[in-house]
Amino acid sequence: MEGEAGFSRFSCSTRSPSTGLRLPGYVSASPQFFLFSCGRELQKAPSFLTPCQNQENGSHFSSSLVGVSVSEASWRSFPPLMARNKEALVVLLDVGPSMHHILPDVEKICSILAQKKLIYSKYDEVGVVLFGTEETENEVAKEVGGYGHVFVLRNIKVVDGDLVEALKKLPRGTFCGDFLDAIVVGMDMLIKKYGLTNKGKKRMCLITDGCSEIKDSHEGSKEDQVNIIAEQFTRYGLKLECIVFRGSLRPDANETVMAENDRILNVFPKKTYAKTIYVENPTSLLGAIKTRNIFPVTIFRGDLEISPQLKIKVWVYKKSSEEKFPTLKKYSDKAPQTDKFATHEVKVDYEYKNHENSIKYVPPDQRIKGYQYGPQVVPISSDEWDAVKFKPDKGVKLLGFSDASNIMRHHYMKDVNIFVAEPGDIGATLAVSALARAMKEMDKVAILRCVWRQGQGNVVIGALTPNLSDNDLVADSFFFNILPFAEDIREFTFPSFSNLPASVQPNDDQQLATDNFVQMLDLGPSNNRQEELLPDFTPNPVLERFYNCLELKAQNPDAMVPPLDKTIRRITEPDAELFARNKSIVDAFRRRFEVKPNPKLKKSSKPPGQEKPSGSDDEKVLHDFPTLNVIDTTGIKTAAQVEKIGDLTPIQDFEALISRRDSPEWVNKAIKEMSNKIYDLIEDSYRGDNYPKALELLEALRRGCILEQVLNLLPAHCNVLLKSITSNTFLTSIAILS
Repeated sequence: MEGEAGFSRFSCSTRSPSTGLRLPGYVSASPQFFLFSCGRELQKAPSFLTPCQNQENGSHFSSSLVGVSVSEASWRSFPPLMARNKEALVVLLDVGPSMHHILPDVEKICSILAQKKLIYSKYDEVGVVLFGTEETENEVAKEVGGYGHVFVLRNIKVVDGDLVEALKKLPRGTFCGDFLDAIVVGMDMLIKKYGLTNKGKKRMCLITDGCSEIKDSHEGSKEDQVNIIAEQFTRYGLKLECIVFRGSLRPDANETVMAENDRILNVFPKKTYAKTIYVENPTSLLGAIKTRNIFPVTIFRGDLEISPQLKIKVWVYKKSSEEKFPTLKKYSDKAPQTDKFATHEVKVDYEYKNHENSIKYVPPDQRIKGYQYGPQVVPISSDEWDAVKFKPDKGVKLLGFSDASNIMRHHYMKDVNIFVAEPGDIGATLAVSALARAMKEMDKVAILRCVWRQGQGNVVIGALTPNLSDNDLVADSFFFNILPFAEDIREFTFPSFSNLPASVQPNDDQQLATDNFVQMLDLGPSNNRQEELLPDFTPNPVLERFYNCLELKAQNPDAMVPPLDKTIRRITEPDAELFARNKSIVDAFRRRFEVKPNPKLKKSSKPPGQEKPSGSDDEKVLHDFPTLNVIDTTGIKTAAQVEKIGDLTPIQDFEALISRRDSPEWVNKAIKEMSNKIYDLIEDSYRGDNYPKALELLEALRRGCILEQVLNLLPAHCNVLLKSITSNTFLTSIAILS
């Protein structure tokens, strides 16, 4: 068959006018030649297509292959290049009847995705494809027919506010969606726009419940179609993320169809760059949708030196890192509103002046860095600093092995790194695998000394833990965790509960109720339920809250902060369903531990010295009055034991001295020594570190003078002391006392 007759419903096709097949007799196309395979629902050939001859036997492809001649100039100008961190994303959304109950959450989550891209990656390009709609609107259907009920809501272009609004109002479809049709349409959009360029930066995200049956083909099986689509994904460097929602399904959901669709979707990860994720609630759905692809970057490439004679080529990546808040820039509104070219940026410049001549600025070539050494500033030039700076050589060396039990989990510091063999080096791969398996068998870890970069100022010591792979296609590797030095460890020892009196220890019933309560709060998998709040699918609630408020304030600066969304509330608050399901356990725990209110006694409003004598009705109030420590010295030191104010307990010593009655000189001595102590603290202070202590002593001095009724001494000592330190910045901290 030739011409239009040559376009039959061929099931083993990618169903796209921009993709090619690798079938027997297929001749690899040059960059000037696209290959096309017709779809299983193909009605007629596009007008710009002509049949392609098989160069081996000279015959035409009778079933599927046609070629499109493209000039070299147009080929070179066709695919646009993206920046290094720029990404092209096509979102494939199932809006069929089975998805209607979850679409409100999908709208919210997808709009948040667009908002994040506006903040993180405002130059990323995003397209949206809906399937299961009543209308059909896509390029593949126009060119080759078929692909019904697939609607391109937005072509691939730079993310903007219109995308956010479009995702908030998704139409409700009336037909069962075919996710394979949607995948082909999305693939066609990416290939037409980028071609073979930008590999690894083109991604598709499919969101469906997998409850709709995909259409059968007249020839071949569904697995054949998936295999050919996967080949095109690999050829053009496309990635696919399939997110399958399996939460509250409809009663009429066909489990046979769901199982068949799961089997089809799980073929993609085995054949190409794809992964399939199953989620059960909107929170997991929010965590499963990735805003951006974080490309792994090596922090070290070189030798893992076991000995001078044995070295293994390895690459080191960061396995995980902290997700931080986006950097917010300062905005200036000083520019006129009519100035269209105003950037509204705020630039900060620092100028240095001389203390002796505050008018003259010090140029950069006359400046030198100074370092605090006690109260002095020591100048050190950059040349002197470079001469004494420690500059270790780059490398990773093995110091020895240790039992895994010697490495405490709570001693791990910073982020986790992963050691892998150098790609393509079979010898290194075998060496890493042999070492990892031997360490695992002997329950050992390796202690390494690491310098990631040449001239790096600090040396890292860490533990290398074997990570054996259970997948034949994935090689063994190591996890690396930085360990602390002795100076970094703080050991806090607490008394054991077993040493407490029996009266305050729980009985058997209380212990059993507590055990049941703790087990009830376990979020691990149980009773055919998967683990709650999986780390991989649980977003950072603080960041999500930040994005929500930022988008709201961008639209209306005067808007009130909205309440927590239910998706975020599920992360930050206890699960109400969990507590309702285990109400008996909660009630039992409450009965075993009865909590009674602790009544507070009334505080006296009378000043010190006006209390009623012993035996009066108000005597019980005096015990609760916050009496000053200068009166109560019981249990600290007796007055006869203290003869001067020491450094360990100056306030208690002052209180003891001023309360002595064997000689009137003790009061004067106490006030004088306390004043000297305050002076010493201020003079020896470094950046105000002694100011709080000096303030406490000054307050104690003033209280003592008042309570000892030596107000005539107060002007001569306290007030003089306050005036003498007026020139010191410490006055700002004690201005309330003057």
